[in-house]
Amino acid sequence: MEQKKITRISTMQIIAAGFVIIILLGALLLCLPAASKDNIPIPFIDSVFTATSALCVTGLVIFDTYSQFTLFGQLVILFLIQIGGLGFMSMAGMIFLMIGKKIGLRERGLLMETMSTIHIGGVVKLLKKIITITFLVEIFAAGLLSIRFIPLLGVSEGIYYGIFHAVSAFCNAGFDLMGVFNPKSSLVGFDTDVLVNVVIMSLIIIGGLGFIVWDDLLTNKLKFSKYRLHTKIVLVGTAVLITIPAVIFFFLENNNTLEGMTIGQKILASIFQVVTPRTAGFNTVDTGSLTEGASFLTIILMVIGANPGSTGGGIKITTMFVIILAIRAYITHTQDLNVGGKRLEDYVPRKAFSITAIYLILVSLASFLLISTQPFELLDAMFETVSAISTVGLTTGITSYLNTGSKIVIILLMYCGRVGSLTVLSAFAGEKIKANIRNVEEKIVIG
Repeated sequence: MEQKKITRISTMQIIAAGFVIIILLGALLLCLPAASKDNIPIPFIDSVFTATSALCVTGLVIFDTYSQFTLFGQLVILFLIQIGGLGFMSMAGMIFLMIGKKIGLRERGLLMETMSTIHIGGVVKLLKKIITITFLVEIFAAGLLSIRFIPLLGVSEGIYYGIFHAVSAFCNAGFDLMGVFNPKSSLVGFDTDVLVNVVIMSLIIIGGLGFIVWDDLLTNKLKFSKYRLHTKIVLVGTAVLITIPAVIFFFLENNNTLEGMTIGQKILASIFQVVTPRTAGFNTVDTGSLTEGASFLTIILMVIGANPGSTGGGIKITTMFVIILAIRAYITHTQDLNVGGKRLEDYVPRKAFSITAIYLILVSLASFLLISTQPFELLDAMFETVSAISTVGLTTGITSYLNTGSKIVIILLMYCGRVGSLTVLSAFAGEKIKANIRNVEEKIVIG
């Protein structure tokens, strides 16, 4: 009797499908009358857009979150942000731990992929650390933010605002409730507030470091020499991408969006505006009023993004670092990629260039579709598409004017940006049988 071939769902397919299912569930909840303040269901495409933006921790919005959604709708968004920030498998793992369910080998593999860890061993222990750190940091930050919000909004609402923005910032989501003061204003009204700026920036940076880095820092404390190579690259890269762009932004916007501020306030705003593109989505100055130079600088920072296994998006700092190493190795005719007395694995540069190439192709195609179907400026369209695929959430103000086709394009970009373009493509491609025989080598001319 002929046996039926069993089709095994791959890890990539489970992750890709899991995000789709949660997005659809979130969208169904957000289009309920109870989710909107006027009791009128929002269009389904808009609820999918909002749910995708929340789960993919992006922050691009069609509606102002405070003005449109009730407490129920806001809590749905907040829950989606928390799931998206940690990864749905991490949340599932947390539930398993709470109810005492054993996490099997297959679940550990999914957790390893979700958290971008290097080894499957110790993944459950790392999960416990991640959950503990996440909630401790969010609770502490919520308390600090509440100090500012309680005098403005009252005790209960001030605490709620503290919690909402702490979770949103830590998960690099960029959703805000500042519509209570001025719709779609983000943190512009707090541009000179040191407490709010420092807390939000700290949350963005901590969330963007990545789970592997957290573990390394907890294990080795301040002993830099004992850190993994990955951690060293992330820490140095993060410091460089804050200091140098902040100086550039200061001079580009000194007589524009920063005009009228004191030197200290300008420095604070400059640092905030180069931290948030990687990849949080909050802003303390009007993004739509930036000079072209500052807008392009923001796009570059959004492209680079945060770090692997973090709550942020982009091609990641480590990817950019590997590309620079590969270019240097090619120019100097060096065979291996060497750094810090270590040699990187041969597949690493191929993966780095593949991620970047797919990213740029998707951004170019999406930007073309936007400017071909709607009267947008190229820079605005590029800003929007890069913001979407890098899960940033910053916009020059065109999000509310997207037509249905453009919304679908942005939804797909946000999804690919959070799940990972390679993960999505691998999920569709399926697993291929490796051939034992290699083809005859042939040469082509490149460059």
